[in-house]
Amino acid sequence: MSKFKTEIKLKGTVHYEVRDGVAVLTVDNPPVNPLSDGVRAGLFEGIANAEADTNVVGVVVTGKGRAFIAGADISEFGGEGDGHGLHTVFKNLEFCSKPVVAAINGLALGGGLETALCCNYRIASPSAFVGLPEVHLGLLPGAGGTQRLPRLTGPAEALKIMLSGAHVPAKKALSLGIIDSISENIIEDSIAFIKEKAANTSDHPLVRNMNDKVIEARGSENVLVEAQAMAAKTRKGQFAPGQIIKCVEAAINCDDFDEGLKKEAEYFMECLLHPQREAMIHIFFGERAASKIADVPKETPVMDIKKAGIIGSGTMGGGIAMCFANAGIPVHIIDQDADNLKRGMSVIEKNYDFMVGRGKLTSEQKDAVFGLISSSLDYKDLHDCDIAIEAVYENLDLKMDIFKTLDKHVKPGAILASNTSGLDIDAIASVTSRPELVVGTHFFSPANIMRLLEVVRGEQTSNETLATIMSVGKKIKKTAVVSLNAPGFIGNRMLFGYTAQANMLLLEGALPHQVDQALESFGLNMGPFRMMDLVGLDLGWRARKLGGKESPLHAKIGDSLCDNDRFGQKNAKGYYNYNEGSRAPNPAPENEETYEKISSENGFTRRDISDVEIVERCILALINEGADILSEGVAQKAADLDVVYINGYGFPIWRGGPMHHANAMGLDVVVKKLEEYAEKTGSDVYKPSQLLIKLANNGEKLGDAPAIEDRKEKLNFAMSSVANNF
Repeated sequence: MSKFKTEIKLKGTVHYEVRDGVAVLTVDNPPVNPLSDGVRAGLFEGIANAEADTNVVGVVVTGKGRAFIAGADISEFGGEGDGHGLHTVFKNLEFCSKPVVAAINGLALGGGLETALCCNYRIASPSAFVGLPEVHLGLLPGAGGTQRLPRLTGPAEALKIMLSGAHVPAKKALSLGIIDSISENIIEDSIAFIKEKAANTSDHPLVRNMNDKVIEARGSENVLVEAQAMAAKTRKGQFAPGQIIKCVEAAINCDDFDEGLKKEAEYFMECLLHPQREAMIHIFFGERAASKIADVPKETPVMDIKKAGIIGSGTMGGGIAMCFANAGIPVHIIDQDADNLKRGMSVIEKNYDFMVGRGKLTSEQKDAVFGLISSSLDYKDLHDCDIAIEAVYENLDLKMDIFKTLDKHVKPGAILASNTSGLDIDAIASVTSRPELVVGTHFFSPANIMRLLEVVRGEQTSNETLATIMSVGKKIKKTAVVSLNAPGFIGNRMLFGYTAQANMLLLEGALPHQVDQALESFGLNMGPFRMMDLVGLDLGWRARKLGGKESPLHAKIGDSLCDNDRFGQKNAKGYYNYNEGSRAPNPAPENEETYEKISSENGFTRRDISDVEIVERCILALINEGADILSEGVAQKAADLDVVYINGYGFPIWRGGPMHHANAMGLDVVVKKLEEYAEKTGSDVYKPSQLLIKLANNGEKLGDAPAIEDRKEKLNFAMSSVANNF
């Protein structure tokens, strides 16, 4: 047996060794083995070495660690790249004179699956996943994936995989024909397999020549029409899905495989140059950067969270409990009311039963996960929890009382967290003996579905607490973003101006469906009035009633609707009407008399308002407030705000978030439009942020906020500058 390592000075490498007459090429580019320049060079040289060695009868390509090859190297996108191009490497791999098997030991995604599709055979470990998730980055599989995958699975299944970007587990990949077999001993079995193939036949299959399934689809529009419907529903407004469909259409209709590859290359380049690609890759990196806290050292120790406690069995408490159970962490729920607790546990079980019915869990898996959730009425049962998360309704006095009790019953050293959407974490921490272990964990509803977790850093929150919460966020599959403890934190503070302007547009002459349609056409998942109906119009109205406060101008119409028992979806009538059991909004023309009355009483002459003005006023309000949040140090960097709005508030990912959208508009344009609307409306919402003015004057973009050197000073500034808005 001979063994040597390809010597290259590029990123990543490929180890080459010969075992029993088989060349084994092992990709080594941690952590997930992307196809960096060094990997491409190693694969190219490895195939050349195998071709030249007369003692080698076949080749095994595999990966080191937990991945086979998990895609291309995103950092190289748009650049020239060094060394061998991917298509050159794939051509050598595909036309190797000796049979090649991909031993898929783990993740084979994007360029990784495309690598495997260039091999003659594919064997996967039981825990492997394959997929072509480029659509998540505004791209399409650009190295033959759109042409080869349909030849194995058929065009319909290939389109589902590419348009969803889903990871396909080995068992399903086998049933779809993507892989040839599954093996526990992936390397040994692959060596034995390729030796047998080399000995028994010289005719080894090439995926490019498997035309039966694509020819079968010719002459029928059903496959493409269904794919277009899927893209319209799940990828609204995105450019890349349409390009993927065009590529598969080429795979179906082109007699020459290489002609299909040329079409794929053309459509890939159009995606690469499209602004959506830059926006979506911005979010890809932004989500990963959000977990890194500037002044928390990387080596900060992280506590071991073996058990979680949840206070409150309502919608939020139950959803948070599911997050922990789904991650394999035992969780105990307590509630003061036995009926509430029983009802809450029933809802959780029904959620899991629904997942079983959809085929996302087996009955055995459901029993195992649901079995991790226990419940009781006694705080003492939280004594052994490593973290306790309070998830009751937004009332500061109630939360402070709960934290006093938790401090008594939860073991020393455990973290105490509040699922608050905007209350003062420092006030909550002040009633405990462990303020350094108190933190805000703002989950978004439904907590078991929504990805965002806003982590609120109190004045005394320790580095260890923060590092632990960020680690827990990753374990429970959340995208965690850190905010300082300031009114509204990041998301809801930005939302305040956005919804206030939507309400002002209603006062000035727009109608709810027009505002919603304009912003949904811009790309938001849900317009502001549909969102307010969903949340409940009565929340702010009740608080103002209890406090004896007059309705602010922007809330006068909403409060008037509440005075007439129109609270939103909860009682089937708000800005819209709702049929029983449905969340679909229906027109409510009976409200228009109220709109006209309130407008007139407050000195407004209703006018026609364009969709352009609607979008600009609402989105500029988000951008301007976001810039102030950055300048105050409440958020670490601009990308954090984008991550919050895409994962928590339905902002279109293909626009990259409000701050990226501002950069795309040009900050000089943003400032000019803010000044125009400030003059037109007289609203301070449009008084341009000093940060925007400064950056625009310097020809710069919204990037990282200044490092937080003095948290207390920044926090005091943030609190004083926005407290009057809440």
